[in-house]
Amino acid sequence: MIRYIKSSGKWLVGQKDWSAHFAFAIGGIGVGLVATFMAISSEWANHVFHKMVAISPWLPFIISPLGLMLVVWLTRKWFPGSEGSGIPQVMVTLEDGHEKERDQFLSLRIAFGKVFLCVLGLFSGASIGREGPTVHVGAALMYSMRRFVQFRMFDVNKVLILTGGAAGVSAAFNTPLAGIVFGIEELSRSFEVRSRALLLTGVMVASIVAISIQGNYTYFGVSSAVIDLQQSIIPVLVCGVAGGVLGGIFSLMLIRGSQWVAPYRNNNPFVVAALCGLSIAIIGYYSGNLTYGAGYEEAKSLLTGSGELDNDYGYLKLLATVVSYLSGIPGGIFAPSLSTGAGVGSHLAQWLVDYPEGVIMLLAMVGYFSGVVQAPITAFVIVLEMTDQNKLVMPMMVTAFIATGISKSICTTPIYCTLADNFRRDDKKRYLKS
Repeated sequence: MIRYIKSSGKWLVGQKDWSAHFAFAIGGIGVGLVATFMAISSEWANHVFHKMVAISPWLPFIISPLGLMLVVWLTRKWFPGSEGSGIPQVMVTLEDGHEKERDQFLSLRIAFGKVFLCVLGLFSGASIGREGPTVHVGAALMYSMRRFVQFRMFDVNKVLILTGGAAGVSAAFNTPLAGIVFGIEELSRSFEVRSRALLLTGVMVASIVAISIQGNYTYFGVSSAVIDLQQSIIPVLVCGVAGGVLGGIFSLMLIRGSQWVAPYRNNNPFVVAALCGLSIAIIGYYSGNLTYGAGYEEAKSLLTGSGELDNDYGYLKLLATVVSYLSGIPGGIFAPSLSTGAGVGSHLAQWLVDYPEGVIMLLAMVGYFSGVVQAPITAFVIVLEMTDQNKLVMPMMVTAFIATGISKSICTTPIYCTLADNFRRDDKKRYLKS
């Protein structure tokens, strides 16, 4: 029997009522399974594309423009609302809270399209990640569980969306703590403490499912890099400032670029997609075919010391990610940003020769990612969990906050908040036509 407790004019679920936790757990299982499928299929798409590049480095000049044109056509024809990383859409549904918007942007059709189109974008060589789209898909899957939550509660739909997005980050990166922090710091800055138990249920179940299938892995492998706290002052300052400047520039390029290209994308979407695809191929060719895809393998090779990249890799990866996003295809910026940060760190290490190279790359990853998302706690927790490097907690934390402060002086509004506002203002009418 369901029991309610009335507190401060709102109805809360009694402690003996486990139906809510059961519904969130089932949703978490779904998010974990889909995140695993996206991980496997994304790796497959990236592998196939690189096999084609190995046949001829000129193939991307055909595959990338045509592939992005196909993705844009499918997005506009069958899956409107699925473009970009998906995090701005989730933020819109959390902030506005209208049922029509939530049903539109968080439908199972959109979730399916997000998965399919993201994989197709990677198959075309775009510099995109699957982690942001997993947030969108996770929110959509968890939101679909609302029909099974049959009791009055404090905006249970909002908690479902928030939990789904957090579970998506957790399952995509195998970082449960980062998923929770992301939900609190980025998706809902007005997070209500009363929802923490349900949030934990969804996030932890999604993580368990993903880990049980993929194994308890570290996303970028284990780094053995260490440094004394006293010796880390200069690397922290350099990586914090460099990451903040580059992250702020990237965010500004993405925001201003999205605003500038929007009219052209609305009037000539296939021309824009083809030009972006051609640009991706040019950047990829100049980088030695390294900037295609999410950048997971490149970052892992740097952090584990199993490979070396040219000093310009990080900056070319930044450009490739901007161009990929401006094309309007579904795809995230999480993994490409982390890969960019690793590349920038590899370059900085050539100047900071008195410090461990691995430490510089880790701090640069944290600094750049913090500069991009302006969510310092999420940034350093994600990198911390992905690399299993607990000895660098304090340097990572300080780097993250320095980079965030520098980035805010360049790009005054966090990127996802701005993109959500742009999405709401420019695209909502088109997507919500009856």
